Amino acid sequence: MLTVRGVHTFYGNIEALRGVDLDVAAGEIVSLIGANGAGKSTLLMTICGNPRAARGTISFEGEDITHEETYRIVRRGIAQAPEGRRIFPHMTVIENLQLGALVAPEEHFEDDLRRVFELFPRLRERQTQRGGTLSGGEQQMLAIGRALMSRPRLLLLDEPSLGLAPLVVRQIYDVVREINEQQHVTIFLVEQNAFNALRLAHRGYVMVTGRITMTGTGRELLTNREVRAAYLEGGQPTVRVGG
Repeated sequence: MLTVRGVHTFYGNIEALRGVDLDVAAGEIVSLIGANGAGKSTLLMTICGNPRAARGTISFEGEDITHEETYRIVRRGIAQAPEGRRIFPHMTVIENLQLGALVAPEEHFEDDLRRVFELFPRLRERQTQRGGTLSGGEQQMLAIGRALMSRPRLLLLDEPSLGLAPLVVRQIYDVVREINEQQHVTIFLVEQNAFNALRLAHRGYVMVTGRITMTGTGRELLTNREVRAAYLEGGQPTVRVGG
């Protein structure tokens, strides 16, 4: 579904991505782990067209999207729930969700809204509340729900567990699994919480200073000595995700 080949991305003179090769097949959950500043978020933003890849190619469902405008990429079926949530704080929950639906056929709005509320019942309760007054966990639910309203086939999730309490992290990850298994949405997940990300994933990649240094199944990476030493703190997770 998604193919990244030899992608280099710069911020001014700083090379953030250094020849990234990566694949996400339809139906998968693929996790990308790495330290803060490794380039994980830059890769997701480059896939969405901002910033642009300076070199290399990005293809989605066999079509080259490397130089397409972001809105066209979204219309193709790629949506992102960005790091830090980035909801519109002065707009209500329902207004945020309506914005997410702008690129989707209008006739699907009520069904899509119902599905989001089934995934996140708290959003139904808060639908007339301003986004900025929600808790951190509720804002993350809203960010994911807004992305789902565009009816994506590929969902990019950037640090969905960041700053959340363990119970909320469990809820978010359970929903991510359900989105993949029940709604058949392919997931590309970026996380610093390596244990949870790899435990959920079919496959994973490790990124170090803008390069992919390791790949394997989620289970293979979880048991890899180097990965455990660098990212799993001796293999002692703080939150266990079911499944």
